[in-house]
Amino acid sequence: MGTFISGANITDLCREVEKNSVIDPTLYDKFHVKRGLRKNDGTGVVAGITKICNVHGYIINEGELEAIPGELIYRGYNIVDLVKNVEAENRFGYEETVFLLLFGHLPSSDELEMFNTYMSLKRDLPAGFVEDMILKAPSKNIMNKLARSVLALYSYDDESEGKGLENEMRTAISLIAKLPVIMTCAYQVKRRHYDNASMIMHPINYEENTAQTVLSMLRPDRMYTRDEAQLLDILLMLQAEHGGGNNSTFTCRVLTSSGTDPYSAYSGAISSLKGHRHGGANIKVIQMIDNFKENIANWSDDNQVADYIAKVLRKEANDGSGLVYGMGHAVYTISDPRAIILKRKAMELAQGKEIEAEFKLLDAIERLTPEVFKQVKGSEKAMCANVDLYSGLVYRMLGIPDDLFTPLFAVSRMAGWSAHRMEEILTGGRIIRPAYKAIAADREYIKISDRK
Repeated sequence: MGTFISGANITDLCREVEKNSVIDPTLYDKFHVKRGLRKNDGTGVVAGITKICNVHGYIINEGELEAIPGELIYRGYNIVDLVKNVEAENRFGYEETVFLLLFGHLPSSDELEMFNTYMSLKRDLPAGFVEDMILKAPSKNIMNKLARSVLALYSYDDESEGKGLENEMRTAISLIAKLPVIMTCAYQVKRRHYDNASMIMHPINYEENTAQTVLSMLRPDRMYTRDEAQLLDILLMLQAEHGGGNNSTFTCRVLTSSGTDPYSAYSGAISSLKGHRHGGANIKVIQMIDNFKENIANWSDDNQVADYIAKVLRKEANDGSGLVYGMGHAVYTISDPRAIILKRKAMELAQGKEIEAEFKLLDAIERLTPEVFKQVKGSEKAMCANVDLYSGLVYRMLGIPDDLFTPLFAVSRMAGWSAHRMEEILTGGRIIRPAYKAIAADREYIKISDRK
């Protein structure tokens, strides 16, 4: 067996896989197949209807796609208004956003107080969970540990296969509350096991909300300012939901449509979010910025920045992907409202500090990339910064380690996944099962004695 899977044998077999698996790209047009469920103009194929969220980035004007400033609307409420009012009242907004997404209306002060209390009490992990599921099996990547831990919680739930909306809601709120605790514990174990660093496990403070819990459990002294907690809170609000068509939410709905349990559906969504083309893009942005900083002599020189962007687009620099991470979006064309809000908050926090130079470099990349893209690619495609361009920098401002950029996205997005799972259960009605065009030719069976 060892000989079979080593050396030239496995290399030759992998070449066979390539030969028998690669599809001629021209066939997608020939058979009118929407690759990636995307139309030729980049917009998504409509695969469902939702009341939860509207991601609005263009209109169809007399049959033509017309770009407009982006809007993100939760249950009918514009995210700009939600954030603006939370800021004006100097309070936290993520828990209110979770309530809105789950139940469909903004809570009264009494409802919100009860919901916050319930969330706090649900943060506790089952007895022995940290020791058995996290300490004994450290993970280099926290996203994998989140997915595994969510699956493991199935075994601790006597109603894990229970039906009914009440059971679904109980499970959803429990996971939304527990995920920050699982994330911080998994990170501390990763530090000890892989980074040879100290592991500090703080007990849960039931007086803290989600943003405060994250900062409190990550920092050795548990200290943070209200401004820091409110900045993280706003970031959680911005990333809590983004429509049914994004990859991880669609994954959750696909799994839900099969009739599987909530733990399996949410674990699948976390696994999807890990990918660098989805939630993992925020860490790619930070890696890209570090690369820009190392290779551009004068960060404030637009010509130098533009020249390096061109090298990246020509696959001559950074990771060779040809992508400027944090730029462009499947729906937003002129602007991403999340990026606009986050950029404003980042600017406020960065002013007068050493990190301000990095912020200005990001701003230059945002300004210059669309024009450089036109020159290098010969394309007039509208392009704007997405939320990932600034989220990583905000995390760094808050002292959050790079390992947790994408896991924090998952912590926030659990709210949206939960809302979509329940909507799919209530209104989906059939398993999601798109068709694939088969192009393999028929072949005659060859007896094993005649094969070469």
